[in-house]
Amino acid sequence: MKETRVSVAGGGLAGVEAAYCLAQSGVPVNLFEMRPVKSTPAHRTSLLGELVCSNSLKGTDPLTAHGLLKKELARLGSIVLKTAQETRVPAGKALAVDRDAFGQALTDIVQSHPLIEIHRKEFTCIEPGIPTIIATGPLTSDKLTSFLADMTGTDRLSFYDAISPIIDAESVDMNHAFFGSRWEIESTDYLNCPLDKDRYYAFVEELIKSDRVNPRSFEDTRFFDACLPVEVIALRGRDSLRFGPMRPVGFTDPLTGSRPYALLQLRRENLKGNAYNLVGFQTRLTYTEQKRIFCMIPALAGAEYLRFGSIHRNTFFDSPKVLNKDLSIKGFPLVFLAGQVTGVEGYMESAAMGIVAALAALAKMSGRVFSPPGPDTATGALISYITDEHTTKFQPMNINFGIMEPLDAPKKLRQQARLEKESLSFETWLKSFDVSS
Repeated sequence: MKETRVSVAGGGLAGVEAAYCLAQSGVPVNLFEMRPVKSTPAHRTSLLGELVCSNSLKGTDPLTAHGLLKKELARLGSIVLKTAQETRVPAGKALAVDRDAFGQALTDIVQSHPLIEIHRKEFTCIEPGIPTIIATGPLTSDKLTSFLADMTGTDRLSFYDAISPIIDAESVDMNHAFFGSRWEIESTDYLNCPLDKDRYYAFVEELIKSDRVNPRSFEDTRFFDACLPVEVIALRGRDSLRFGPMRPVGFTDPLTGSRPYALLQLRRENLKGNAYNLVGFQTRLTYTEQKRIFCMIPALAGAEYLRFGSIHRNTFFDSPKVLNKDLSIKGFPLVFLAGQVTGVEGYMESAAMGIVAALAALAKMSGRVFSPPGPDTATGALISYITDEHTTKFQPMNINFGIMEPLDAPKKLRQQARLEKESLSFETWLKSFDVSS
């Protein structure tokens, strides 16, 4: 097995996890990443594991589905999770990172691994006889997407994703902003920008009639619900924003002594704290409109933008029709899909599928049958969701308790029962593959 060199296409989170997992198991890897030779509409650097959207990897509370997934990834030796913890920035219960430090650290780790050879070129053709993991992400190149579409006999599916702006911290008017996390007044993890009632509704009105990028081409575009552009949310109702990303519950404005009518949160982008991300403010507004409308928020009246919000297409495949339970493409037992091309949505979800694809490839190369963890685990629930043959209209999905195997237990005992069942199931699965000690 050690003489076989596996091809991993894509240097994002899933690709890095797959390559690292294989290399740590003694298998040499050719890792293909087309940047910087060829870029994408969303990437800005040539770093492996570059985060193009939010710098948050979601919550860490083990009582939540996101927390459970992180616990499982830790047991799987996730290099993405380990690096995130080492480059994290204050964000309350969320795991947020300094995106540049995070990407640089992952790049250094992968580049220095003796069994990983990085090829900076576009991966366009798959040789079915060579163990291959496709982890090219939602921005897979047109050539490879076309090749995969022909290979699987299905057309690609897509939805559109929007990115939040990043602003210079020094440009925030602190006379109209205050620090604090929801229900935690003493916290400095978030900088909050309150609006009164009149300013809020004036802001919403401008969002509704704003100019957007290529409005005609995006008229019938589908968006992933967890990443709706702020102007799309506004169109759903004048109060939709203040019950969504501008929800003021849990805050007291020290200037007024009362709860703000609406509130925008800013989250640190790096450890220095000199850049802030507008939380939940994904947008496809033109750059001019972003400056014009967002300055209606008093704290951002003079904001300087380090990166404007933007929109890009995400590609994924109809996995229930395309994939086997081991993430291999039906009819091509040595070719695996991993990450967001499989239809999982989220950074850690993508990382998890990268590790699973690597473990499945290791099993296949050793002549063993790979069985995924059970649907009562977070990782297993994701695999079960994307490979469910009964699915008729497949859509991307984050980890959540709704896709995990339901429990037959009284409501007040359900949470503890779920945790106990998940732990037993995942640990039993680990031992069966000797993945972790």
